[in-house]
Amino acid sequence: MSWSRNELEEAFASFQKNVANCVATDDWSGFADMFTEDVTYVEHAFGTMHGREAVREWVVRTMSTFPGSHMTKFPPNWYMVDEERGWIVCEINNPMTDPGDGSEFEAANITILHYAGDNLWNYEEDAYNPTNFFRTAKKWCRAAEAAGTLPDAAREWMTKVGLK
Repeated sequence: MSWSRNELEEAFASFQKNVANCVATDDWSGFADMFTEDVTYVEHAFGTMHGREAVREWVVRTMSTFPGSHMTKFPPNWYMVDEERGWIVCEINNPMTDPGDGSEFEAANITILHYAGDNLWNYEEDAYNPTNFFRTAKKWCRAAEAAGTLPDAAREWMTKVGLK
């Protein structure tokens, strides 16, 4: 199906606004509501999910635990629109909170979205190098530890992944 550039741009702007609201309210359940009931969501580190409720379960769990819980926003660095096929392809930045010393830590991923109409998406794929995200979280933990602000959840994560 073909979509107008305007509709795709508006749907992507709505997507970004919804993600910003999830961050601001610390409630990620609404993230899943941007997708069709039969969505396919490919997440390279966590696998492929089928269905809105599977996405909801995963995103709430992932974004309420470290390091997801310390990512402050998800702005696109750039995006492309394929009007004919209904795709948005973008690079999303994932900055983390200030660890207490003013330093900045972030990693990026490529997100591929397929539009289904009515402001809903029926496919998302997040492609990235998990090693880059791991290194970013590790460096953030070291900086927070040095600043005396390392939260218990991050300390537990460090133990779980063998950094402590």
